[in-house]
Amino acid sequence: MTAGARNDDKLERVVAEARRQAEQRERDYRARALKMYPWICGRCAREFTRENLSELTVHHRDHDHDNNPPDGSNWELLCVYCHDNEHARYADHVRGAGFEPERTSEESTHRPFAGLDSLLNRRS
Repeated sequence: MTAGARNDDKLERVVAEARRQAEQRERDYRARALKMYPWICGRCAREFTRENLSELTVHHRDHDHDNNPPDGSNWELLCVYCHDNEHARYADHVRGAGFEPERTSEESTHRPFAGLDSLLNRRS
């Protein structure tokens, strides 16, 4: 086995373990949040039952999935639609926060009011 193949295997194991741990954390905080809060979307107020509970998600208010305080203060239950909307709005906000207009290297040579003052000051 080559060194590259060993590194690939190690990377695959590390990624698989990280995914497993993330899934375990998600199950843990999801179960806790579902015990703490009523099964109602915090945005649209849609109510959920055991039959459609899979459509209710746990949203992290600060967008940090590792911030899971025991009191649940960083969580809110949102339906999948409101959750997607919240993350889209957040992504738009983050992208727009550092927005600067694109600058071009070419300067405009058009001067629409060039010579206007001489025309206005001309006496007929």
